[in-house]
Amino acid sequence: MRGDKRERILRVILNSQESLSKNEISLKAGCTRQWVILFLRTLEKRKLVKGTSPLDRAKLLCYWADLAEKPRNFKSYMVKEPMELLKGVKMDYALTTYMGENLVQHFLFPSRIDIYIREKDMDRWHKLLTANGLYGKGNVRIILADEHVMYGATKIHGITVVSEPQLLIDLMKEGGPCQEAAEMLTKRISHVR
Repeated sequence: MRGDKRERILRVILNSQESLSKNEISLKAGCTRQWVILFLRTLEKRKLVKGTSPLDRAKLLCYWADLAEKPRNFKSYMVKEPMELLKGVKMDYALTTYMGENLVQHFLFPSRIDIYIREKDMDRWHKLLTANGLYGKGNVRIILADEHVMYGATKIHGITVVSEPQLLIDLMKEGGPCQEAAEMLTKRISHVR
């Protein structure tokens, strides 16, 4: 959980348009105020934040990328027209990597759809995807992770996509062509705020 708490704090800071109090970060990140204070001290020593505000978003994103691990807990499926299927889903989810980037930035070919889901919904997702496709390596991956990855998610054309900072981290971890897309997105995020 230690890594999850640090990532939660970074996710909250990088998704915020304005400076937040330590209490606000604590509430939004779902961790204690003490954790926030200790981690902010670490970030200040590295000259990544001043108080609770990022000094350099690109460097803070790179720091987060070094902390994050590539998702390992997932199941794969082959589903015909998965985007149409997602439009009718009533469960929480958020797209990331190839399709998420394609919806946000339109650079990568959406060769695979990676979907973060809540762990409690795993059985329901498995039933839905096997009823509409086949189980095994395919074009859809459902990923079980800390559900806070959905923090700051947005709807694009009726599809939920992770926040831009989360998308960027996932692209960096994916590597390959995703790395180039991540570099483009880093410039966009760094200059917007």
